[in-house]
Amino acid sequence: MNRIATILAGLTLGAVLHAQDLELPAPSPLASISQRVGLTDLSVKYSRPSMKGRRVFGDLVPFGELWRTGANMATVFSTSGALVIQGQKLPQGEYSLFTIPEQNSWTLIFNSKSDLAGTDGYSTDNDQLRVRMTVKPGMSTETFTISFEDMGTDQVDMVLRWEKTEARVTIVAEAFDQAMTNIKAAITDEKADYRTYARAASFCLDRKANLALALDWAQKSVSLEAKYWNTFTLAKLQAATGKYAEAVTTGERAVALAKEAKDASSERSYQRSVDEWKAKQGRELLISQRVL
Repeated sequence: MNRIATILAGLTLGAVLHAQDLELPAPSPLASISQRVGLTDLSVKYSRPSMKGRRVFGDLVPFGELWRTGANMATVFSTSGALVIQGQKLPQGEYSLFTIPEQNSWTLIFNSKSDLAGTDGYSTDNDQLRVRMTVKPGMSTETFTISFEDMGTDQVDMVLRWEKTEARVTIVAEAFDQAMTNIKAAITDEKADYRTYARAASFCLDRKANLALALDWAQKSVSLEAKYWNTFTLAKLQAATGKYAEAVTTGERAVALAKEAKDASSERSYQRSVDEWKAKQGRELLISQRVL
């Protein structure tokens, strides 16, 4: 009898373990999204419930109450670097993401306990950051969706959509200081070539920062190897620093190089800029003559 009981117990345990391993379609399937912003990697892991004919906000998800912002386990937000959200700093790390929906605005909560089963075990003591989300009517969305939208060089909007509601917040991942550190390391490397200097110059030109340095880097790039695109970067930096006569000369060279490379689109675009610089050069000359 003892042997039979032992066998039955083993069979029962095996059935339980097998049941625990049983994989079935989930009513609110797991999803994840990721996005690089500046030099920072963001990701969100969440479960996606569907409306299924139900009224969501104000009913299934009550107003004024803490929501797991999805289904099943708490939604998890990860960032590889520090962020700034509405002027407040969020350190690098992994957070559970909660919201408190209201009719006209939502509260978005980053909580340092990232392994919570929904709202169970949640404590305000672990809140790292609370910010307000802007809310507006949106397109009808059957299944709850989180997305990263309206990308900038170092910022992005995180958008939550469900039913006919859209909530969003802007996340900033400032990359300028780190980028400048990376540039300085790259241009001191013995392997640095014309592309390295051109990328460094273009970065500063786009940011309208450190233009004197960028001008030097653009000139270095062209001196190493003149392509139509890095020659035009040099021309743009000359114009950006008020050197319109030089910009016109360099720009015309870029136009000629683009023509040689049979890039008609760049040739036309470059010529338009050269014409603009010629006009500005003429206006400045006229103003200086009047002053004299």
